[in-house]
Amino acid sequence: MRKLIRALFKIVFSRIMIIVLLLLLQLGILFAGFEWLGQYMSYVLGSFTTLSVILVIYVINKEDDPAYKLVWMIPLCAFPVFGALLYLFVELDVGGRALKKRLRKNMVESAAYLKTGAATEKHLEEQDREFVNLASYLQRRCYCPAYENTEVTYFSLGEEKFKQLLIDLKSAEKFIFLEYFIIERGEMWDSILGILKEKAAQGVEVKLMYDGMCSLVNLPMRYPEKLKQWGIQVRVFSPIRPLLSTVQNNRDHRKIVSVDGRIAYTGGVNLADEYINRKVRFGHWKDTAIRLEGEGARGLTVMFLQNWNMIGLKAEPYEPYVIQNGGKGQGFVIPFGDAPGDNETVGENVYMDILYNAKRYVHIMTPYLIIDSEMERALVYAAKRGVEVSIILPHIPDKKYAFYIARTYYPILLRAGVKLYEYKPGFVHAKSFVSDDQKAVVGTINLDYRSLYLHFECGVYIYQNPVVQEIEEDYEQTLKQCIEVDMDYYKSINGFSKLAGRVLRLFGPLM
Repeated sequence: MRKLIRALFKIVFSRIMIIVLLLLLQLGILFAGFEWLGQYMSYVLGSFTTLSVILVIYVINKEDDPAYKLVWMIPLCAFPVFGALLYLFVELDVGGRALKKRLRKNMVESAAYLKTGAATEKHLEEQDREFVNLASYLQRRCYCPAYENTEVTYFSLGEEKFKQLLIDLKSAEKFIFLEYFIIERGEMWDSILGILKEKAAQGVEVKLMYDGMCSLVNLPMRYPEKLKQWGIQVRVFSPIRPLLSTVQNNRDHRKIVSVDGRIAYTGGVNLADEYINRKVRFGHWKDTAIRLEGEGARGLTVMFLQNWNMIGLKAEPYEPYVIQNGGKGQGFVIPFGDAPGDNETVGENVYMDILYNAKRYVHIMTPYLIIDSEMERALVYAAKRGVEVSIILPHIPDKKYAFYIARTYYPILLRAGVKLYEYKPGFVHAKSFVSDDQKAVVGTINLDYRSLYLHFECGVYIYQNPVVQEIEEDYEQTLKQCIEVDMDYYKSINGFSKLAGRVLRLFGPLM
Protein backbone atom coordinates (compact mmCIF):
# COMPACT_ATOMS: atom_id res chain seq x y z
CA MET A 1 0.00 0.00 0.00
CA ARG A 2 2.84 2.38 0.86
CA LYS A 3 4.50 1.67 -2.49
CA LEU A 4 1.24 2.47 -4.30
CA ILE A 5 0.80 5.75 -2.38
CA ARG A 6 4.43 6.67 -3.03
CA ALA A 7 4.04 5.93 -6.75
CA LEU A 8 0.85 8.03 -6.97
CA PHE A 9 2.55 10.86 -5.06
CA LYS A 10 5.49 10.72 -7.50
CA ILE A 11 3.16 10.92 -10.52
CA VAL A 12 0.99 13.72 -9.13
CA PHE A 13 3.96 15.89 -8.18
CA SER A 14 6.16 15.08 -11.20
CA ARG A 15 7.42 17.88 -13.44
CA ILE A 16 5.31 16.69 -16.36
CA MET A 17 2.12 16.67 -14.26
CA ILE A 18 2.81 20.13 -12.82
CA ILE A 19 3.44 21.56 -16.30
CA VAL A 20 0.28 19.89 -17.65
CA LEU A 21 -1.81 21.23 -14.74
CA LEU A 22 -0.48 24.78 -15.21
CA LEU A 23 -1.19 24.63 -18.94
CA LEU A 24 -4.71 23.34 -18.23
CA LEU A 25 -5.19 26.20 -15.77
CA GLN A 26 -4.28 28.71 -18.49
CA LEU A 27 -6.66 27.02 -20.91
CA GLY A 28 -9.35 27.10 -18.21
CA ILE A 29 -8.90 30.85 -17.81
CA LEU A 30 -9.22 31.29 -21.57
CA PHE A 31 -12.43 29.26 -21.72
CA ALA A 32 -13.77 31.16 -18.70
CA GLY A 33 -13.16 34.31 -20.70
CA PHE A 34 -15.13 32.84 -23.59
CA GLU A 35 -17.96 32.00 -21.18
CA TRP A 36 -18.04 35.57 -19.88
CA LEU A 37 -18.17 36.84 -23.44
CA GLY A 38 -21.15 34.55 -24.02
CA GLN A 39 -23.57 37.19 -22.75
CA TYR A 40 -22.47 39.38 -25.64
CA MET A 41 -22.39 36.46 -28.07
CA SER A 42 -24.23 38.08 -30.95
CA TYR A 43 -21.77 41.01 -31.02
CA VAL A 44 -18.76 38.77 -30.40
CA LEU A 45 -19.74 36.25 -33.08
CA GLY A 46 -20.36 38.94 -35.63
CA SER A 47 -17.05 40.64 -34.92
CA PHE A 48 -15.05 37.44 -35.01
CA THR A 49 -16.81 36.20 -38.15
CA THR A 50 -15.71 39.40 -39.88
CA LEU A 51 -12.20 38.96 -38.47
CA SER A 52 -12.13 35.32 -39.67
CA VAL A 53 -13.08 36.39 -43.20
CA ILE A 54 -10.25 38.94 -43.18
CA LEU A 55 -7.82 36.32 -41.87
CA VAL A 56 -8.93 33.79 -44.50
CA ILE A 57 -8.18 36.33 -47.24
CA TYR A 58 -4.82 37.05 -45.57
CA VAL A 59 -3.93 33.34 -45.34
CA ILE A 60 -4.88 32.67 -48.98
CA ASN A 61 -2.57 35.45 -50.15
CA LYS A 62 0.38 34.43 -47.97
CA GLU A 63 3.42 32.76 -49.54
CA ASP A 64 2.87 29.50 -47.67
CA ASP A 65 2.46 25.90 -48.71
CA PRO A 66 -1.15 25.08 -49.74
CA ALA A 67 -1.36 22.31 -47.13
CA TYR A 68 -0.41 24.77 -44.39
CA LYS A 69 -3.07 27.19 -45.60
CA LEU A 70 -5.68 24.42 -45.61
CA VAL A 71 -4.93 23.56 -41.99
CA TRP A 72 -6.01 27.07 -41.01
CA MET A 73 -9.08 27.25 -43.25
CA ILE A 74 -11.04 24.73 -41.17
CA PRO A 75 -10.77 26.39 -37.71
CA LEU A 76 -11.14 29.89 -39.18
CA CYS A 77 -14.33 28.96 -41.04
CA ALA A 78 -15.86 26.42 -38.65
CA PHE A 79 -14.97 28.09 -35.32
CA PRO A 80 -14.56 31.84 -35.98
CA VAL A 81 -13.84 32.88 -32.37
CA PHE A 82 -11.46 30.07 -31.43
CA GLY A 83 -9.92 29.86 -34.91
CA ALA A 84 -9.21 33.58 -35.17
CA LEU A 85 -7.68 33.81 -31.68
CA LEU A 86 -5.56 30.70 -32.26
CA TYR A 87 -4.29 31.97 -35.61
CA LEU A 88 -3.41 35.39 -34.20
CA PHE A 89 -1.61 33.72 -31.27
CA VAL A 90 0.49 31.58 -33.63
CA GLU A 91 1.05 34.31 -36.23
CA LEU A 92 2.16 36.97 -33.76
CA ASP A 93 4.71 34.48 -32.38
CA VAL A 94 5.86 36.85 -29.62
CA GLY A 95 8.38 34.53 -27.93
CA GLY A 96 9.54 33.03 -31.22
CA ARG A 97 10.24 36.41 -32.79
CA ALA A 98 12.72 37.30 -30.06
CA LEU A 99 14.51 33.95 -30.49
CA LYS A 100 14.70 34.35 -34.26
CA LYS A 101 15.94 37.93 -33.96
CA ARG A 102 18.85 36.73 -31.81
CA LEU A 103 19.57 33.99 -34.35
CA ARG A 104 19.76 36.44 -37.25
CA LYS A 105 22.06 38.69 -35.20
CA ASN A 106 24.38 35.76 -34.45
CA MET A 107 24.44 34.68 -38.10
CA VAL A 108 25.51 38.18 -39.18
CA GLU A 109 28.16 38.37 -36.44
CA SER A 110 29.63 35.00 -37.42
CA ALA A 111 29.53 35.67 -41.19
CA ALA A 112 33.17 36.83 -41.20
CA TYR A 113 34.23 33.31 -40.18
CA LEU A 114 32.02 31.60 -42.77
CA LYS A 115 33.47 32.51 -46.13
CA THR A 116 34.55 30.27 -48.96
CA GLY A 117 38.35 30.44 -49.31
CA ALA A 118 39.93 32.02 -52.38
CA ALA A 119 41.50 28.74 -53.55
CA THR A 120 38.20 26.90 -53.10
CA GLU A 121 36.36 29.65 -55.00
CA LYS A 122 38.73 29.11 -57.91
CA HIS A 123 38.25 25.34 -57.84
CA LEU A 124 34.47 25.74 -57.67
CA GLU A 125 34.53 27.53 -61.02
CA GLU A 126 35.80 24.32 -62.61
CA GLN A 127 32.84 22.23 -61.36
CA ASP A 128 29.41 21.46 -62.82
CA ARG A 129 27.16 24.50 -62.98
CA GLU A 130 24.46 22.80 -60.84
CA PHE A 131 26.84 22.38 -57.92
CA VAL A 132 28.32 25.86 -58.35
CA ASN A 133 24.82 27.38 -58.19
CA LEU A 134 23.94 25.45 -55.03
CA ALA A 135 27.24 26.41 -53.37
CA SER A 136 26.58 30.04 -54.29
CA TYR A 137 23.07 29.92 -52.78
CA LEU A 138 24.30 28.38 -49.51
CA GLN A 139 27.11 30.92 -49.18
CA ARG A 140 25.17 34.05 -50.11
CA ARG A 141 21.83 33.32 -48.48
CA CYS A 142 22.78 31.08 -45.56
CA TYR A 143 26.43 31.85 -44.67
CA CYS A 144 27.35 28.21 -45.36
CA PRO A 145 30.61 28.05 -47.34
CA ALA A 146 32.12 25.17 -49.30
CA TYR A 147 35.32 23.57 -47.98
CA GLU A 148 38.03 21.41 -49.49
CA ASN A 149 40.83 19.51 -47.74
CA THR A 150 38.40 17.60 -45.52
CA GLU A 151 38.57 13.91 -44.73
CA VAL A 152 35.03 12.50 -44.57
CA THR A 153 34.09 9.33 -42.66
CA TYR A 154 30.64 7.76 -42.97
CA PHE A 155 29.10 5.62 -40.23
CA SER A 156 26.35 3.25 -41.34
CA LEU A 157 25.26 2.54 -37.75
CA GLY A 158 25.23 4.43 -34.46
CA GLU A 159 27.53 1.80 -32.94
CA GLU A 160 30.26 2.72 -35.43
CA LYS A 161 30.00 6.43 -34.66
CA PHE A 162 30.04 5.79 -30.90
CA LYS A 163 33.27 3.80 -31.09
CA GLN A 164 35.13 6.51 -33.04
CA LEU A 165 33.59 9.35 -31.05
CA LEU A 166 35.08 8.02 -27.81
CA ILE A 167 38.53 7.96 -29.43
CA ASP A 168 38.18 11.53 -30.72
CA LEU A 169 36.89 12.89 -27.42
CA LYS A 170 39.89 11.40 -25.62
CA SER A 171 42.20 13.19 -28.09
CA ALA A 172 40.83 16.68 -27.27
CA GLU A 173 43.43 19.23 -26.19
CA LYS A 174 41.62 22.59 -26.33
CA PHE A 175 37.83 22.26 -26.39
CA ILE A 176 34.88 19.92 -26.86
CA PHE A 177 31.46 21.14 -28.05
CA LEU A 178 28.37 18.91 -27.99
CA GLU A 179 24.85 19.86 -29.12
CA TYR A 180 22.13 17.20 -29.04
CA PHE A 181 18.37 16.87 -29.25
CA ILE A 182 18.25 13.83 -26.96
CA ILE A 183 20.56 12.81 -24.12
CA GLU A 184 19.54 9.90 -21.92
CA ARG A 185 21.53 8.24 -19.19
CA GLY A 186 22.79 4.79 -20.08
CA GLU A 187 25.87 3.08 -21.50
CA MET A 188 26.38 5.60 -24.31
CA TRP A 189 25.99 8.81 -22.33
CA ASP A 190 27.74 7.48 -19.23
CA SER A 191 30.80 6.55 -21.32
CA ILE A 192 30.90 9.98 -22.96
CA LEU A 193 30.29 11.80 -19.67
CA GLY A 194 33.21 9.98 -18.07
CA ILE A 195 35.54 11.35 -20.78
CA LEU A 196 34.05 14.86 -20.52
CA LYS A 197 34.67 14.94 -16.76
CA GLU A 198 38.22 13.74 -17.25
CA LYS A 199 38.92 16.30 -19.97
CA ALA A 200 37.38 19.17 -18.00
CA ALA A 201 39.62 18.26 -15.06
CA GLN A 202 42.63 18.47 -17.41
CA GLY A 203 41.68 22.04 -18.41
CA VAL A 204 39.96 21.25 -21.72
CA GLU A 205 36.99 23.59 -22.26
CA VAL A 206 33.80 21.51 -22.43
CA LYS A 207 30.52 23.00 -23.61
CA LEU A 208 27.31 20.93 -23.67
CA MET A 209 23.97 22.09 -25.08
CA TYR A 210 20.82 19.97 -25.21
CA ASP A 211 17.19 20.58 -26.05
CA GLY A 212 14.77 21.42 -23.26
CA MET A 213 12.69 18.30 -23.96
CA CYS A 214 15.46 16.31 -22.25
CA SER A 215 14.78 18.07 -18.95
CA LEU A 216 11.14 17.09 -19.25
CA VAL A 217 11.57 13.44 -20.17
CA ASN A 218 15.14 12.10 -19.89
CA LEU A 219 17.24 14.16 -17.47
CA PRO A 220 16.67 15.70 -14.03
CA MET A 221 15.67 19.37 -14.03
CA ARG A 222 18.79 20.35 -12.05
CA TYR A 223 21.12 18.21 -14.11
CA PRO A 224 23.07 21.26 -15.45
CA GLU A 225 24.07 22.16 -11.89
CA LYS A 226 25.50 18.69 -11.40
CA LEU A 227 27.45 18.87 -14.66
CA LYS A 228 28.83 22.31 -13.78
CA GLN A 229 30.33 20.82 -10.61
CA TRP A 230 32.54 18.73 -12.89
CA GLY A 231 33.67 21.78 -14.89
CA ILE A 232 31.27 21.23 -17.82
CA GLN A 233 29.55 24.36 -19.15
CA VAL A 234 25.89 23.66 -19.90
CA ARG A 235 23.07 25.48 -21.66
CA VAL A 236 19.56 24.12 -22.15
CA PHE A 237 17.92 25.13 -25.41
CA SER A 238 14.37 26.45 -24.94
CA PRO A 239 13.43 24.77 -21.61
CA ILE A 240 9.83 23.57 -21.44
CA ARG A 241 7.90 26.09 -19.37
CA PRO A 242 4.24 26.00 -18.25
CA LEU A 243 3.36 28.92 -20.54
CA LEU A 244 1.33 28.91 -23.74
CA SER A 245 3.94 30.07 -26.24
CA THR A 246 4.75 29.26 -29.87
CA VAL A 247 8.47 29.31 -29.06
CA GLN A 248 8.04 25.84 -27.51
CA ASN A 249 7.41 24.56 -31.03
CA ASN A 250 10.94 25.37 -32.26
CA ARG A 251 13.16 22.59 -30.93
CA ASP A 252 16.91 22.14 -31.37
CA HIS A 253 17.02 18.94 -33.43
CA ARG A 254 20.72 19.26 -34.30
CA LYS A 255 23.40 16.73 -33.39
CA ILE A 256 26.85 18.35 -33.46
CA VAL A 257 30.20 17.47 -31.95
CA SER A 258 33.35 19.57 -32.41
CA VAL A 259 36.72 18.48 -31.03
CA ASP A 260 39.31 21.27 -31.08
CA GLY A 261 37.68 22.63 -34.23
CA ARG A 262 39.56 20.04 -36.29
CA ILE A 263 37.07 17.16 -36.05
CA ALA A 264 33.26 17.49 -36.22
CA TYR A 265 30.29 15.13 -36.34
CA THR A 266 26.64 15.30 -37.32
CA GLY A 267 23.92 12.88 -38.41
CA GLY A 268 20.88 11.23 -36.91
CA VAL A 269 22.49 9.60 -33.87
CA ASN A 270 21.51 11.04 -30.48
CA LEU A 271 23.18 10.17 -27.17
CA ALA A 272 20.90 7.37 -25.98
CA ASP A 273 21.29 3.60 -25.95
CA GLU A 274 18.68 2.76 -28.61
CA TYR A 275 20.80 4.66 -31.15
CA ILE A 276 23.63 2.14 -30.69
CA ASN A 277 21.26 -0.86 -30.28
CA ARG A 278 22.19 -1.39 -26.64
CA LYS A 279 18.50 -0.98 -25.89
CA VAL A 280 15.84 -2.39 -28.19
CA ARG A 281 13.10 0.04 -29.20
CA PHE A 282 11.10 -0.59 -32.38
CA GLY A 283 13.34 -3.44 -33.52
CA HIS A 284 16.79 -2.84 -34.94
CA TRP A 285 17.70 0.86 -35.01
CA LYS A 286 19.24 1.89 -38.34
CA ASP A 287 20.97 5.27 -38.12
CA THR A 288 23.84 7.08 -39.82
CA ALA A 289 26.40 9.79 -39.04
CA ILE A 290 29.22 11.69 -40.70
CA ARG A 291 32.63 12.79 -39.41
CA LEU A 292 34.64 15.68 -40.86
CA GLU A 293 38.34 16.19 -40.21
CA GLY A 294 40.00 19.26 -41.64
CA GLU A 295 38.63 22.53 -42.99
CA GLY A 296 34.99 21.41 -43.09
CA ALA A 297 34.88 21.00 -39.30
CA ARG A 298 34.88 24.80 -39.03
CA GLY A 299 31.33 25.08 -40.37
CA LEU A 300 29.83 22.85 -37.68
CA THR A 301 31.95 24.48 -34.97
CA VAL A 302 30.62 27.97 -35.82
CA MET A 303 27.10 26.56 -36.12
CA PHE A 304 27.32 25.29 -32.55
CA LEU A 305 28.47 28.69 -31.30
CA GLN A 306 25.60 30.44 -33.10
CA ASN A 307 23.04 28.50 -31.04
CA TRP A 308 25.16 28.65 -27.88
CA ASN A 309 25.28 32.46 -28.06
CA MET A 310 21.58 32.66 -28.96
CA ILE A 311 20.38 31.14 -25.68
CA GLY A 312 22.98 32.37 -23.21
CA LEU A 313 23.44 35.65 -21.39
CA LYS A 314 27.14 35.74 -22.23
CA ALA A 315 28.16 35.44 -25.88
CA GLU A 316 31.39 33.66 -26.74
CA PRO A 317 33.72 35.15 -29.36
CA TYR A 318 34.10 33.06 -32.51
CA GLU A 319 37.73 33.72 -33.33
CA PRO A 320 39.41 31.56 -30.62
CA TYR A 321 37.53 28.49 -31.87
CA VAL A 322 37.89 28.97 -35.63
CA ILE A 323 40.97 26.87 -36.25
CA GLN A 324 42.71 26.70 -39.63
CA ASN A 325 42.96 22.98 -40.32
CA GLY A 326 44.13 21.26 -43.45
CA GLY A 327 42.95 17.79 -44.40
CA LYS A 328 43.55 15.17 -47.08
CA GLY A 329 40.04 14.67 -48.43
CA GLN A 330 38.92 14.93 -52.03
CA GLY A 331 36.07 16.99 -53.43
CA PHE A 332 33.97 19.46 -51.44
CA VAL A 333 31.84 19.51 -48.30
CA ILE A 334 29.27 22.14 -47.31
CA PRO A 335 28.07 21.93 -43.68
CA PHE A 336 24.77 23.80 -43.60
CA GLY A 337 22.28 24.79 -40.94
CA ASP A 338 18.55 25.35 -41.12
CA ALA A 339 16.54 27.38 -38.61
CA PRO A 340 12.96 28.67 -38.38
CA GLY A 341 14.07 32.31 -38.29
CA ASP A 342 16.39 32.49 -41.29
CA ASN A 343 13.60 33.01 -43.87
CA GLU A 344 15.02 30.15 -45.94
CA THR A 345 13.83 26.54 -46.11
CA VAL A 346 17.45 25.48 -46.51
CA GLY A 347 17.03 21.76 -45.89
CA GLU A 348 14.14 21.41 -48.30
CA ASN A 349 15.90 23.52 -50.93
CA VAL A 350 19.02 21.33 -50.76
CA TYR A 351 16.94 18.15 -51.04
CA MET A 352 14.92 19.49 -53.97
CA ASP A 353 18.09 20.68 -55.72
CA ILE A 354 19.29 17.07 -55.68
CA LEU A 355 15.97 15.80 -57.03
CA TYR A 356 15.70 18.37 -59.83
CA ASN A 357 19.31 17.93 -60.98
CA ALA A 358 19.56 14.14 -60.69
CA LYS A 359 20.40 12.28 -63.89
CA ARG A 360 20.34 8.60 -62.89
CA TYR A 361 19.17 8.04 -59.32
CA VAL A 362 18.25 9.56 -55.97
CA HIS A 363 18.23 7.19 -53.00
CA ILE A 364 16.69 8.41 -49.74
CA MET A 365 16.47 7.15 -46.16
CA THR A 366 14.07 8.93 -43.81
CA PRO A 367 12.09 7.97 -40.70
CA TYR A 368 9.11 10.16 -41.64
CA LEU A 369 7.32 11.20 -44.82
CA ILE A 370 5.00 14.13 -44.15
CA ILE A 371 5.78 16.42 -47.06
CA ASP A 372 4.42 19.57 -48.66
CA SER A 373 3.21 19.86 -52.25
CA GLU A 374 6.60 21.17 -53.48
CA MET A 375 8.54 18.18 -52.17
CA GLU A 376 5.87 15.78 -53.43
CA ARG A 377 6.08 17.38 -56.87
CA ALA A 378 9.88 17.15 -56.89
CA LEU A 379 9.80 13.42 -56.05
CA VAL A 380 7.09 12.71 -58.63
CA TYR A 381 8.70 14.77 -61.39
CA ALA A 382 12.12 13.18 -60.89
CA ALA A 383 10.58 9.70 -61.20
CA LYS A 384 8.47 10.65 -64.23
CA ARG A 385 11.51 11.90 -66.14
CA GLY A 386 13.24 8.56 -65.68
CA VAL A 387 15.35 9.10 -62.55
CA GLU A 388 15.35 6.12 -60.19
CA VAL A 389 13.85 7.59 -57.01
CA SER A 390 13.90 5.15 -54.12
CA ILE A 391 12.91 5.75 -50.48
CA ILE A 392 13.55 3.52 -47.46
CA LEU A 393 11.15 4.05 -44.53
CA PRO A 394 10.68 2.18 -41.24
CA HIS A 395 8.59 -0.97 -41.03
CA ILE A 396 8.33 -0.65 -37.24
CA PRO A 397 7.46 2.98 -36.47
CA ASP A 398 8.27 5.00 -33.36
CA LYS A 399 5.23 7.25 -33.88
CA LYS A 400 2.18 5.52 -35.30
CA TYR A 401 0.48 8.74 -36.37
CA ALA A 402 3.52 9.66 -38.51
CA PHE A 403 3.54 6.14 -39.97
CA TYR A 404 -0.14 6.37 -40.90
CA ILE A 405 0.40 9.72 -42.63
CA ALA A 406 3.49 8.52 -44.50
CA ARG A 407 1.53 5.66 -46.04
CA THR A 408 -1.07 8.05 -47.49
CA TYR A 409 1.64 9.20 -49.93
CA TYR A 410 2.26 5.67 -51.19
CA PRO A 411 -0.33 5.58 -54.04
CA ILE A 412 0.66 8.84 -55.75
CA LEU A 413 4.39 8.11 -55.42
CA LEU A 414 4.03 4.52 -56.67
CA ARG A 415 1.94 5.59 -59.65
CA ALA A 416 4.65 8.10 -60.61
CA GLY A 417 7.31 5.38 -60.47
CA VAL A 418 8.90 6.16 -57.10
CA LYS A 419 10.19 2.95 -55.47
CA LEU A 420 9.23 2.55 -51.81
CA TYR A 421 10.66 0.16 -49.22
CA GLU A 422 10.12 -0.52 -45.53
CA TYR A 423 13.05 -1.63 -43.35
CA LYS A 424 11.85 -5.00 -42.09
CA PRO A 425 14.18 -5.40 -39.04
CA GLY A 426 12.86 -2.26 -37.38
CA PHE A 427 13.19 1.50 -37.37
CA VAL A 428 15.12 3.71 -39.81
CA HIS A 429 16.22 6.95 -38.15
CA ALA A 430 18.80 7.84 -40.84
CA LYS A 431 18.34 11.04 -42.83
CA SER A 432 20.30 10.76 -46.07
CA PHE A 433 20.11 11.55 -49.79
CA VAL A 434 22.60 10.12 -52.29
CA SER A 435 22.58 10.74 -56.04
CA ASP A 436 24.48 9.75 -59.19
CA ASP A 437 27.61 8.61 -57.32
CA GLN A 438 28.53 12.31 -57.08
CA LYS A 439 26.61 13.96 -54.27
CA ALA A 440 25.10 13.08 -50.90
CA VAL A 441 23.63 14.67 -47.79
CA VAL A 442 23.85 13.21 -44.28
CA GLY A 443 22.38 15.15 -41.40
CA THR A 444 19.46 15.63 -39.02
CA ILE A 445 16.75 16.71 -41.48
CA ASN A 446 13.70 14.45 -41.81
CA LEU A 447 11.19 14.62 -44.64
CA ASP A 448 8.48 16.16 -42.47
CA TYR A 449 7.16 19.63 -41.70
CA ARG A 450 8.81 19.85 -38.31
CA SER A 451 12.29 19.31 -39.71
CA LEU A 452 11.76 21.32 -42.88
CA TYR A 453 10.04 24.33 -41.27
CA LEU A 454 10.04 24.40 -37.46
CA HIS A 455 13.22 22.89 -36.01
CA PHE A 456 16.86 23.90 -35.85
CA GLU A 457 18.57 21.38 -38.12
CA CYS A 458 21.88 20.74 -39.85
CA GLY A 459 23.50 18.56 -42.48
CA VAL A 460 26.57 18.10 -44.65
CA TYR A 461 26.40 18.24 -48.44
CA ILE A 462 29.18 16.09 -49.92
CA TYR A 463 30.32 16.42 -53.53
CA GLN A 464 32.79 14.27 -55.50
CA ASN A 465 34.22 12.59 -52.42
CA PRO A 466 34.79 8.79 -52.31
CA VAL A 467 32.51 8.57 -49.25
CA VAL A 468 29.53 9.18 -51.56
CA GLN A 469 30.06 5.68 -52.94
CA GLU A 470 30.14 4.28 -49.38
CA ILE A 471 26.79 5.93 -48.66
CA GLU A 472 25.34 4.39 -51.81
CA GLU A 473 26.75 0.96 -50.95
CA ASP A 474 25.19 1.19 -47.49
CA TYR A 475 21.87 2.06 -49.11
CA GLU A 476 22.09 -1.00 -51.35
CA GLN A 477 22.95 -3.24 -48.40
CA THR A 478 20.05 -1.82 -46.36
CA LEU A 479 17.75 -2.43 -49.31
CA LYS A 480 18.40 -6.18 -49.01
CA GLN A 481 16.71 -6.11 -45.59
CA CYS A 482 13.62 -4.25 -46.80
CA ILE A 483 10.11 -5.12 -47.91
CA GLU A 484 9.31 -3.64 -51.31
CA VAL A 485 6.08 -1.66 -51.29
CA ASP A 486 3.73 -1.95 -54.27
CA MET A 487 0.02 -1.30 -54.77
CA ASP A 488 -0.87 -4.81 -53.61
CA TYR A 489 1.05 -4.17 -50.40
CA TYR A 490 -0.73 -0.84 -49.96
CA LYS A 491 -4.13 -2.47 -50.50
CA SER A 492 -3.33 -5.02 -47.79
CA ILE A 493 -2.90 -2.29 -45.16
CA ASN A 494 -5.87 -2.32 -42.79
CA GLY A 495 -8.64 0.19 -43.40
CA PHE A 496 -8.42 1.88 -40.00
CA SER A 497 -4.79 2.96 -40.44
CA LYS A 498 -5.56 4.23 -43.96
CA LEU A 499 -8.51 6.26 -42.71
CA ALA A 500 -6.54 7.54 -39.71
CA GLY A 501 -3.71 8.55 -42.02
CA ARG A 502 -6.02 10.52 -44.32
CA VAL A 503 -7.59 12.38 -41.40
CA LEU A 504 -4.26 13.05 -39.69
CA ARG A 505 -2.66 14.20 -42.93
CA LEU A 506 -4.86 17.27 -42.84
CA PHE A 507 -2.97 18.32 -39.73
CA GLY A 508 0.42 17.24 -41.05
CA PRO A 509 1.84 20.78 -41.19
CA LEU A 510 1.31 21.06 -37.42
CA MET A 511 2.95 17.70 -36.58
